[in-house]
Amino acid sequence: QVQLVESGGGLVPTGGSLRLSCRASGDIFRIEMMGWYRQAPAKERELVATITSGGSAQYANSVKGRFTISRDNAKRTIYLQMNSLNHDDTAVYVCYADITEVLVNIGDMRRQDYWGQGTQVTVSS
Repeated sequence: QVQLVESGGGLVPTGGSLRLSCRASGDIFRIEMMGWYRQAPAKERELVATITSGGSAQYANSVKGRFTISRDNAKRTIYLQMNSLNHDDTAVYVCYADITEVLVNIGDMRRQDYWGQGTQVTVSS
């Protein structure tokens, strides 16, 4: 069973930094795009950053120049380095990945998006 597990969230003062991690595990054949969304109370879900298997990254305008997404394909892990955090960055950050899973029991494969459970980031003012 494929799982995405995030870590690294917490409470940080304005101007501080945090580094989030998201690791994929399970019977995985291939991972394509990976990325981070965030969901803040009373706000729409926002796509924060994405990264391809080749390392090409894109960012939301709200985080450009402050956040950096990176990827270690061997570890099936992505990272989100967040600097110069402000109150507007407070949210639950959720990892996602476009994964082709090996269905061992039936000898087939299935490609779909998988989601982590989320990690809370709170920036205190």
